Amino acid sequence: MGLRLGLLSTARINDAILAGAGPADGVDVVAVAGRDAARTEAYAREHGIARAVTGYDALLADPDVDAVYVSLPNGLHVDWAIAALQAGKHVLCEKPLTRRAADAERAFDAADAAGRVLMEAFMWRHNPQTARFAEVVASGAIGELRLIRAAFSFPLSREGDPRLSGALEGGALMDVGCYCVSGARLLAGEPRRVSAVQVTNDEGVDVRLAGVLEHDGGVLTTFDCALDLPNRAALEAVGSSGTLRAASPWHCRDTVLELERDGAVERLDLEPADSYRLQLENFAAAVRGDAAPLLGRADAVGQARAIEALYASADAGGTPVAP
Repeated sequence: MGLRLGLLSTARINDAILAGAGPADGVDVVAVAGRDAARTEAYAREHGIARAVTGYDALLADPDVDAVYVSLPNGLHVDWAIAALQAGKHVLCEKPLTRRAADAERAFDAADAAGRVLMEAFMWRHNPQTARFAEVVASGAIGELRLIRAAFSFPLSREGDPRLSGALEGGALMDVGCYCVSGARLLAGEPRRVSAVQVTNDEGVDVRLAGVLEHDGGVLTTFDCALDLPNRAALEAVGSSGTLRAASPWHCRDTVLELERDGAVERLDLEPADSYRLQLENFAAAVRGDAAPLLGRADAVGQARAIEALYASADAGGTPVAP
């Protein structure tokens, strides 16, 4: 048996994790925890999970669980991740880990103190398409990188959805814009200044947000994200002599990159790969000590710092902020 993984909640995102865990090497989902016993038991039966546990604390106390996947709403990520680490569990925490850099540091301090692995679950970063995109940009194929354009949106209308809750730290930037920020940071490094404007709902939660990140070397990132727009996904790197685009940058469903230079477009086709499977395999390898986590403290703290600054700018009406 591989790494024995427990699911901390019955959230819908678990479906992707379960699908990835099936073919994953060295990972076995052995338990799921929920607040309602009957519902959790029904969920376990439906998904073929051996044990249903009532209450999150009970899962953390289970000696037959090595690690937990935290799929709770955003506002609960850090506290439950720390509780799991202190209980001796390794933690894969659904993105975003947090919107505050200090809380990201606090979580990784807990991981270090417990001698356990903590990894933020940005599945797209594990896909070979992502690595190939970054390699092409770094190779100089588009010349000197000058501009990054990114977008991610979808319509969310379900009442009571935690992604629209201020108390649970929902919002377009937290749910989908964080991918755009992750992409910009991967390609151009940490931003030195950011600005953002937002449209909010009655709870003050951003349902639409557009931002600009200023990186070293004069590289600019422009991005938009929304929970009230049609399905859109884009990542484009523009250089001094060419442009690179991904057809499906975040879900990596259509693994085609388009490299445009001198009016000609070259297709770079890649083999499809399950981002969730690769993420789980990297997590399990890190737990075994066979590999470093692809996404560790530095990346998680940098991500939280950028998100924190973007929200500070948006709250100030777009005033630029240094992360």
